[in-house]
Amino acid sequence: DYKLCFDNSFSTISEKLVFFELIFDSAQEEEEEEEDDGDGWVEAAGPEDALDVKIEDIKESIETMKSRLERSIQMQTLLRAFEARDRNLQESNLGRVNFWSAVNLGVLVVVAFLQVYMLKSLFEDKRTVRT
Repeated sequence: DYKLCFDNSFSTISEKLVFFELIFDSAQEEEEEEEDDGDGWVEAAGPEDALDVKIEDIKESIETMKSRLERSIQMQTLLRAFEARDRNLQESNLGRVNFWSAVNLGVLVVVAFLQVYMLKSLFEDKRTVRT
């Protein structure tokens, strides 16, 4: 019924990370049905209902709860994957920032010593003194 295309024509050299998730959510339809039958609990509480009907209702609520729990587990797994990707990116950026900061600090120290040396050399008296 559906066709998906992931195009890599922008840049085949650069690294890309793609998350793809396909979710069929039937829980929303069940919620709408439950909202329509808001006063159905009054009829279900009556003594004329058979035990089989109540067991089927319990089974149905357990299945609904199971599907919602599976959905929440799926969303938590997806969020953990996003968090892990972002953490790895931050740690690699931190390494690069630390490296270039050290390089800049080294260049700054070398330039400072060079300036002191140049200023001292300007004020040196190179004439020989005879006594």
